[in-house]
Amino acid sequence: MSTSAPPEAVGRNGSAESKSPEHQSAATNAPLSFESDAGSARSKWVAGLLVLLIVGWMGSGYVLPSAPEEAAPSVAEQAARLVTVAVTPSRAEEVAQVFVAEGQALPDRDTMIRAETSGEIAEVLVRKGADVMAGETLARFDTASRASDLARAREEEARAQREFENAEQLLERGVATMDRVTQARAALASARAGVAAAEEAIENTEIRAPFAGRLEAFDIAEGEFVPTGAEVGRVVDNTPLTIRIQIPQQSLVNIEVGQPAEVSFITGTEATGEVIFVSSSADAETRTFAAEISVPNAEGSVPAGVSARVRIPTGSLRAHFVSPAILSLGTDGTLGIKTVDEEGIVHFHEVSIVRAQTDGIWVAGLPEDTRIVTVGQGFVSDGEKVNPQERNVEGPAAAQATVASLDDSAPGEDAEAGAEGAATPREADQ
Repeated sequence: MSTSAPPEAVGRNGSAESKSPEHQSAATNAPLSFESDAGSARSKWVAGLLVLLIVGWMGSGYVLPSAPEEAAPSVAEQAARLVTVAVTPSRAEEVAQVFVAEGQALPDRDTMIRAETSGEIAEVLVRKGADVMAGETLARFDTASRASDLARAREEEARAQREFENAEQLLERGVATMDRVTQARAALASARAGVAAAEEAIENTEIRAPFAGRLEAFDIAEGEFVPTGAEVGRVVDNTPLTIRIQIPQQSLVNIEVGQPAEVSFITGTEATGEVIFVSSSADAETRTFAAEISVPNAEGSVPAGVSARVRIPTGSLRAHFVSPAILSLGTDGTLGIKTVDEEGIVHFHEVSIVRAQTDGIWVAGLPEDTRIVTVGQGFVSDGEKVNPQERNVEGPAAAQATVASLDDSAPGEDAEAGAEGAATPREADQ
């Protein structure tokens, strides 16, 4: 196997040049050098250009090609994206303020009948439950002993009268003294007092009604012995009736004597009365003031003791008539109603209930003219822009029908369909 000779050096002109061993050794030990550096310079220029391009690209903010700008949504599309609520126009009306209180019907007069003397009942003229007149005789005692007492007293009066006359005649003749005349006069006065007492005893044997009314109790019988001062009956006068109520401290300033009052009895009867008394001192326990209302009851159709509701007008203010179903609570727990302005912005108004009726309530605190959110108020908040649709909702059935029709509309429909739809909870969350 032969060993190849070292390669020959190639010159610039392509011819091979032979070098001596000394020359090759010197070339091997000397550092490398390049006669031309053109390739290195070109790489530097390319690198610098790339750096400039990168810096310019980063400075321009151009990262990825963007999609073409979408056209601005139309009014119908914007309305379809908003939460749709039903609103009802409302105008404030003049409403009378009324103070309402519960009370009890009391009779105008109610008293017990007592025996003014003692004795045996001889005759009972009326029975319990009868309507009696003032001074009417209800029963009589046995008058036999009292009649004899009256006769004796009258005889004594006659005797004293004769003695007094004789004493005066003797005094005129100068036979009697003035002391005798004085004694005779005193005896006559005593005899007359005895007659009056006997006559009064006879009158007391008759039990009479103290005033006109209804005999609520009269439990005595003929032959029964009744002592003096015993309660034998009870008479009640409920013409007129008196309704007693309690007035809270904050309402006292609105109640005055002479004000008219509407009274509804639990029996179904209604009447108009008048405030006749307002207390000037509060009850120590309840801090309320007593008041009384007089109600005519000419025929006695309303019995005493029944419950009654009193309504006293105290003024008027402007309020809106709404359904209790549209009331909502604010973030702080206040009671209010949500309305929508002309720009479709929701506003929450704190309200106060002025008057309650069976078909709705009157509230104060809303603007004079406004649009009240009647359906969807639970899905929107104060300051939110919505798509309001005016509807006249009357009564619970109509309100439920409106809710159903609004819930049936999907959020993805066109503008006209969206205008008829209501916000679902999901749409409100979005």
